[in-house]
Amino acid sequence: MSFAKKELKRLMGKAIQGHQMVRDGDHILVAVSGKDSMSLLWMLRERLNRIPISYDITAAHVDPGFGKDSARQMEDFFSAHGFDYKIIESRIGPKAHGPENRENPCFLCSRLRRKLLFEMAAELGCGQIAFGHHKDDVIETFFLNIFYGASISTMMPVQELFKGELTIIRPFYLVDESLIHRYAESMSWPRIELGCPTEGSSKREELKTMLAALFRSNKKIKGNIFHALHNANPEYLPSGPKASQHMQTQGARRLFHLDRQNLARENSTSRSQVIKPEKL
Repeated sequence: MSFAKKELKRLMGKAIQGHQMVRDGDHILVAVSGKDSMSLLWMLRERLNRIPISYDITAAHVDPGFGKDSARQMEDFFSAHGFDYKIIESRIGPKAHGPENRENPCFLCSRLRRKLLFEMAAELGCGQIAFGHHKDDVIETFFLNIFYGASISTMMPVQELFKGELTIIRPFYLVDESLIHRYAESMSWPRIELGCPTEGSSKREELKTMLAALFRSNKKIKGNIFHALHNANPEYLPSGPKASQHMQTQGARRLFHLDRQNLARENSTSRSQVIKPEKL
Protein backbone atom coordinates (compact mmCIF):
# COMPACT_ATOMS: atom_id res chain seq x y z
CA MET A 1 0.00 0.00 0.00
CA SER A 2 1.38 3.41 -0.99
CA PHE A 3 1.99 6.11 1.61
CA ALA A 4 -0.62 8.37 -0.05
CA LYS A 5 -3.34 5.72 0.19
CA LYS A 6 -2.43 4.77 3.76
CA GLU A 7 -2.45 8.39 4.93
CA LEU A 8 -5.66 9.13 3.05
CA LYS A 9 -7.39 6.21 4.76
CA ARG A 10 -6.13 7.30 8.18
CA LEU A 11 -7.17 10.95 7.86
CA MET A 12 -10.54 10.14 6.30
CA GLY A 13 -11.27 7.63 9.05
CA LYS A 14 -10.27 10.16 11.69
CA ALA A 15 -12.64 12.77 10.26
CA ILE A 16 -15.54 10.33 9.89
CA GLN A 17 -15.11 8.92 13.40
CA GLY A 18 -14.36 12.23 15.06
CA HIS A 19 -17.44 13.95 13.64
CA GLN A 20 -19.71 10.87 13.50
CA MET A 21 -20.37 11.46 9.81
CA VAL A 22 -21.65 7.99 8.92
CA ARG A 23 -23.94 5.58 10.75
CA ASP A 24 -25.08 2.04 10.10
CA GLY A 25 -27.78 1.92 7.40
CA ASP A 26 -27.09 5.38 5.95
CA HIS A 27 -27.58 6.11 2.28
CA ILE A 28 -24.94 8.58 1.09
CA LEU A 29 -25.12 10.58 -2.12
CA VAL A 30 -21.53 11.29 -3.20
CA ALA A 31 -21.18 14.39 -5.39
CA VAL A 32 -18.56 13.60 -8.05
CA SER A 33 -17.06 16.09 -10.49
CA GLY A 34 -13.31 15.40 -10.63
CA LYS A 35 -10.37 13.53 -9.15
CA ASP A 36 -10.87 14.74 -5.55
CA SER A 37 -14.44 13.45 -5.38
CA MET A 38 -13.58 10.34 -7.45
CA SER A 39 -11.01 9.53 -4.75
CA LEU A 40 -13.63 10.07 -2.05
CA LEU A 41 -16.14 7.81 -3.79
CA TRP A 42 -13.54 5.06 -4.17
CA MET A 43 -12.33 5.32 -0.56
CA LEU A 44 -15.86 5.32 0.90
CA ARG A 45 -16.66 2.06 -0.91
CA GLU A 46 -13.33 0.49 0.01
CA ARG A 47 -13.89 1.43 3.65
CA LEU A 48 -16.91 -0.91 3.80
CA ASN A 49 -14.54 -3.90 3.68
CA ARG A 50 -12.92 -3.08 7.01
CA ILE A 51 -15.63 -1.60 9.27
CA PRO A 52 -18.42 -3.31 11.25
CA ILE A 53 -21.24 -1.16 9.81
CA SER A 54 -22.87 -0.98 6.40
CA TYR A 55 -24.08 1.93 4.29
CA ASP A 56 -25.21 2.48 0.73
CA ILE A 57 -23.46 4.77 -1.75
CA THR A 58 -24.87 6.44 -4.85
CA ALA A 59 -22.60 8.61 -6.98
CA ALA A 60 -24.09 11.72 -8.57
CA HIS A 61 -22.65 13.98 -11.24
CA VAL A 62 -24.10 17.28 -12.41
CA ASP A 63 -23.12 18.11 -16.00
CA PRO A 64 -22.94 21.94 -15.97
CA GLY A 65 -23.85 22.16 -19.66
CA PHE A 66 -20.71 23.73 -21.15
CA GLY A 67 -20.72 21.28 -24.05
CA LYS A 68 -17.85 19.02 -22.93
CA ASP A 69 -20.22 16.12 -22.19
CA SER A 70 -18.88 15.46 -18.70
CA ALA A 71 -21.99 13.32 -18.19
CA ARG A 72 -20.67 10.70 -20.61
CA GLN A 73 -17.16 10.85 -19.11
CA MET A 74 -18.48 10.27 -15.58
CA GLU A 75 -20.95 7.60 -16.72
CA ASP A 76 -18.06 5.66 -18.28
CA PHE A 77 -16.14 5.84 -15.01
CA PHE A 78 -19.08 4.79 -12.82
CA SER A 79 -20.07 1.92 -15.10
CA ALA A 80 -16.52 0.61 -15.50
CA HIS A 81 -16.06 0.37 -11.71
CA GLY A 82 -19.50 -0.87 -10.71
CA PHE A 83 -20.90 2.15 -8.87
CA ASP A 84 -24.58 2.95 -8.55
CA TYR A 85 -24.96 6.40 -10.03
CA LYS A 86 -27.20 9.21 -11.21
CA ILE A 87 -26.36 11.71 -13.94
CA ILE A 88 -27.99 15.15 -13.84
CA GLU A 89 -27.77 17.09 -17.08
CA SER A 90 -28.25 20.82 -16.68
CA ARG A 91 -27.59 24.31 -18.02
CA ILE A 92 -26.41 25.81 -14.75
CA GLY A 93 -22.94 26.67 -16.13
CA PRO A 94 -24.06 28.99 -18.95
CA LYS A 95 -26.70 30.49 -16.65
CA ALA A 96 -24.13 31.26 -13.93
CA HIS A 97 -21.77 32.77 -16.53
CA GLY A 98 -24.48 34.91 -18.13
CA PRO A 99 -24.07 38.66 -18.70
CA GLU A 100 -26.12 39.50 -15.60
CA ASN A 101 -23.75 37.57 -13.32
CA ARG A 102 -20.22 38.30 -14.52
CA GLU A 103 -18.91 39.32 -11.10
CA ASN A 104 -19.25 35.98 -9.30
CA PRO A 105 -20.23 33.09 -11.64
CA CYS A 106 -18.58 30.42 -9.47
CA PHE A 107 -20.82 31.21 -6.48
CA LEU A 108 -24.03 30.95 -8.48
CA CYS A 109 -22.90 27.81 -10.34
CA SER A 110 -22.07 26.10 -7.04
CA ARG A 111 -25.38 27.16 -5.52
CA LEU A 112 -27.42 25.87 -8.46
CA ARG A 113 -25.46 22.61 -8.48
CA ARG A 114 -26.17 22.05 -4.81
CA LYS A 115 -29.86 22.68 -5.35
CA LEU A 116 -29.95 19.90 -7.95
CA LEU A 117 -28.05 17.57 -5.61
CA PHE A 118 -30.42 18.36 -2.73
CA GLU A 119 -33.36 17.44 -4.95
CA MET A 120 -31.68 14.20 -6.03
CA ALA A 121 -30.91 13.28 -2.40
CA ALA A 122 -34.55 13.80 -1.47
CA GLU A 123 -35.69 11.70 -4.43
CA LEU A 124 -33.39 8.81 -3.48
CA GLY A 125 -33.99 9.08 0.27
CA CYS A 126 -30.36 9.93 1.03
CA GLY A 127 -29.75 11.48 4.43
CA GLN A 128 -26.24 12.68 3.57
CA ILE A 129 -24.42 14.30 0.69
CA ALA A 130 -20.65 13.77 0.71
CA PHE A 131 -18.43 16.38 -0.94
CA GLY A 132 -14.75 15.94 -1.77
CA HIS A 133 -13.66 19.22 -0.16
CA HIS A 134 -10.28 19.01 1.55
CA LYS A 135 -8.15 21.03 3.97
CA ASP A 136 -6.99 23.46 1.27
CA ASP A 137 -10.62 24.16 0.32
CA VAL A 138 -11.43 24.93 3.96
CA ILE A 139 -8.56 27.42 4.25
CA GLU A 140 -9.25 29.06 0.88
CA THR A 141 -12.97 29.44 1.64
CA PHE A 142 -12.10 31.13 4.94
CA PHE A 143 -10.11 33.83 3.15
CA LEU A 144 -12.58 34.13 0.28
CA ASN A 145 -15.34 34.85 2.78
CA ILE A 146 -13.22 37.50 4.48
CA PHE A 147 -12.04 39.20 1.27
CA TYR A 148 -15.25 39.05 -0.75
CA GLY A 149 -18.03 38.19 1.72
CA ALA A 150 -17.03 40.36 4.71
CA SER A 151 -17.61 37.41 7.06
CA ILE A 152 -15.52 35.07 9.17
CA SER A 153 -16.71 31.60 8.17
CA THR A 154 -15.72 28.52 6.19
CA MET A 155 -16.76 24.96 5.31
CA MET A 156 -17.80 22.69 8.15
CA PRO A 157 -16.92 18.98 8.37
CA VAL A 158 -20.58 18.28 9.11
CA GLN A 159 -23.46 20.64 8.38
CA GLU A 160 -27.12 19.88 9.00
CA LEU A 161 -29.71 21.41 6.67
CA PHE A 162 -33.51 21.61 6.58
CA LYS A 163 -33.86 20.96 10.32
CA GLY A 164 -31.71 17.85 10.15
CA GLU A 165 -33.42 16.21 7.16
CA LEU A 166 -30.19 16.42 5.15
CA THR A 167 -26.57 16.51 6.29
CA ILE A 168 -23.52 17.59 4.29
CA ILE A 169 -20.38 15.65 5.19
CA ARG A 170 -16.78 16.26 4.14
CA PRO A 171 -14.71 13.13 4.92
CA PHE A 172 -11.56 14.69 3.36
CA TYR A 173 -11.77 17.65 5.75
CA LEU A 174 -8.35 16.84 7.29
CA VAL A 175 -6.60 15.87 4.05
CA ASP A 176 -4.14 18.02 2.08
CA GLU A 177 -4.99 18.53 -1.58
CA SER A 178 -1.54 17.33 -2.64
CA LEU A 179 -2.09 13.97 -0.92
CA ILE A 180 -5.34 13.40 -2.84
CA HIS A 181 -3.63 14.28 -6.12
CA ARG A 182 -0.85 11.77 -5.41
CA TYR A 183 -3.39 9.07 -4.73
CA ALA A 184 -5.48 9.92 -7.83
CA GLU A 185 -2.37 9.85 -10.03
CA SER A 186 -1.44 6.43 -8.68
CA MET A 187 -4.91 5.21 -9.70
CA SER A 188 -4.48 6.60 -13.26
CA TRP A 189 -7.95 8.13 -13.33
CA PRO A 190 -8.91 10.31 -16.29
CA ARG A 191 -9.24 14.06 -16.05
CA ILE A 192 -12.89 15.07 -16.28
CA GLU A 193 -13.37 18.03 -18.60
CA LEU A 194 -16.21 20.31 -17.46
CA GLY A 195 -15.49 23.10 -19.96
CA CYS A 196 -15.76 25.92 -17.39
CA PRO A 197 -14.62 29.21 -19.02
CA THR A 198 -13.34 30.63 -15.72
CA GLU A 199 -11.33 27.55 -14.74
CA GLY A 200 -7.85 28.68 -13.73
CA SER A 201 -8.80 32.35 -13.51
CA SER A 202 -11.30 32.47 -10.65
CA LYS A 203 -10.92 34.32 -7.34
CA ARG A 204 -10.22 30.98 -5.69
CA GLU A 205 -7.35 30.32 -8.09
CA GLU A 206 -5.90 33.79 -7.38
CA LEU A 207 -6.11 33.10 -3.66
CA LYS A 208 -4.62 29.63 -4.09
CA THR A 209 -1.57 31.18 -5.79
CA MET A 210 -1.17 33.74 -3.01
CA LEU A 211 -1.43 31.11 -0.27
CA ALA A 212 1.00 28.77 -2.06
CA ALA A 213 3.64 31.50 -1.92
CA LEU A 214 3.07 31.91 1.81
CA PHE A 215 3.21 28.16 2.41
CA ARG A 216 6.52 27.93 0.56
CA SER A 217 7.98 30.69 2.70
CA ASN A 218 7.15 28.90 5.95
CA LYS A 219 5.95 25.29 6.23
CA LYS A 220 4.12 26.02 9.48
CA ILE A 221 1.76 28.63 8.05
CA LYS A 222 -0.75 26.23 6.50
CA GLY A 223 -1.08 24.15 9.66
CA ASN A 224 -1.28 27.27 11.81
CA ILE A 225 -4.15 28.68 9.73
CA PHE A 226 -6.07 25.40 9.88
CA HIS A 227 -5.57 25.07 13.64
CA ALA A 228 -6.53 28.72 14.13
CA LEU A 229 -9.93 27.94 12.63
CA HIS A 230 -10.47 25.54 15.55
CA ASN A 231 -8.98 27.94 18.11
CA ALA A 232 -10.99 31.13 17.61
CA ASN A 233 -11.13 33.49 20.58
CA PRO A 234 -14.46 35.40 20.37
CA GLU A 235 -13.46 37.57 23.33
CA TYR A 236 -10.91 39.29 21.09
CA LEU A 237 -13.22 39.80 18.13
CA PRO A 238 -15.41 42.92 17.84
CA SER A 239 -18.55 40.75 17.87
CA GLY A 240 -17.37 38.64 20.83
CA PRO A 241 -18.82 38.60 24.38
CA LYS A 242 -16.24 41.00 25.83
CA ALA A 243 -16.78 43.43 22.98
CA SER A 244 -20.55 43.21 23.48
CA GLN A 245 -20.16 43.75 27.21
CA HIS A 246 -17.86 46.69 26.54
CA MET A 247 -20.37 48.22 24.13
CA GLN A 248 -23.15 47.74 26.66
CA THR A 249 -21.04 49.37 29.38
CA GLN A 250 -20.17 52.27 27.10
CA GLY A 251 -23.83 52.64 26.19
CA ALA A 252 -24.83 52.65 29.85
CA ARG A 253 -22.21 55.33 30.59
CA ARG A 254 -23.49 57.48 27.75
CA LEU A 255 -27.04 57.18 29.04
CA PHE A 256 -25.83 58.06 32.55
CA HIS A 257 -24.05 61.20 31.28
CA LEU A 258 -27.07 62.18 29.18
CA ASP A 259 -29.34 61.78 32.22
CA ARG A 260 -27.02 63.99 34.27
CA GLN A 261 -26.95 66.62 31.52
CA ASN A 262 -30.73 66.57 31.20
CA LEU A 263 -31.15 66.82 34.95
CA ALA A 264 -28.76 69.78 35.06
CA ARG A 265 -30.72 71.54 32.32
CA GLU A 266 -34.00 70.90 34.13
CA ASN A 267 -32.61 72.33 37.37
CA SER A 268 -31.26 75.33 35.51
CA THR A 269 -34.62 75.92 33.86
CA SER A 270 -36.44 75.55 37.16
CA ARG A 271 -34.23 78.16 38.83
CA SER A 272 -34.70 80.61 35.97
CA GLN A 273 -38.48 80.24 36.20
CA VAL A 274 -38.79 80.97 39.95
CA ILE A 275 -41.33 83.79 40.47
CA LYS A 276 -40.25 86.21 43.15
CA PRO A 277 -43.02 87.61 45.42
CA GLU A 278 -43.98 91.21 44.70
CA LYS A 279 -43.03 93.81 47.25
CA LEU A 280 -45.88 95.09 49.27
